[in-house]
Amino acid sequence: MSHPGFDNYVALSQTRQVARLPFITFEGTEGCGKSTQVQRLVARLESIGVPFLVTREPGGTPIGETIRELLQFAPQGTGMTPETELLLFEASRSQLVREVIKPALEAGSCVISDRFFDSTTVYQGAARKLDLKVVRQINLFAVDQCIPDLTIVLDIDAKTAQARMQKPRRPDRMEQEPAEFYERVRDAYRQLAAEEPRRVSLIDGSKSADQIEDEIWSLITSRFPTVASQFARTTARS
Repeated sequence: MSHPGFDNYVALSQTRQVARLPFITFEGTEGCGKSTQVQRLVARLESIGVPFLVTREPGGTPIGETIRELLQFAPQGTGMTPETELLLFEASRSQLVREVIKPALEAGSCVISDRFFDSTTVYQGAARKLDLKVVRQINLFAVDQCIPDLTIVLDIDAKTAQARMQKPRRPDRMEQEPAEFYERVRDAYRQLAAEEPRRVSLIDGSKSADQIEDEIWSLITSRFPTVASQFARTTARS
């Protein structure tokens, strides 16, 4: 899945000294536990007084939420082509970056997003089998140099994911894909983590929620001095 232009762009973002609070994204197949871990991370940040903003994809803005409904639940989306799906995700992302994410980072908040451009690389590029070079290029255009400092991928097998998705809930269009689709998604996330180990961390999503939370927190405090120092100060006062 590697693309030289994109790789160089990401490498530049990774070599900068991260003095500001980080931009962290959560990724994984459906049912991997992302939302649970986002909530737990938020609770940790809140407990030590780190300002944060939480958002999601698709969505996060009035325009994005309208696109989300079309992508996930609207009956008009039944015959949607992969190309249309790609462009709708990117439209939502473009608005989210400029309206929400960039201003929050510039204002000094930690930004946490439930999905970001890696979902498009994996779902539309690898699983839908669209041209990965084109997907990468459109991703770069949409995010306007806004690259996550850390991407956490929760890795679970298709059987576990399917069992979790059988709980009472409103299934979206993506959740109705066959098992083979999710296998391609999982493989693509693993390949992404292998290609970009400095940005993408693969975590075993079959562990208990507490174990995953602790692993994520250890990763974040080891990577980002701004969070670690605030955590240390709070711990010293308690």
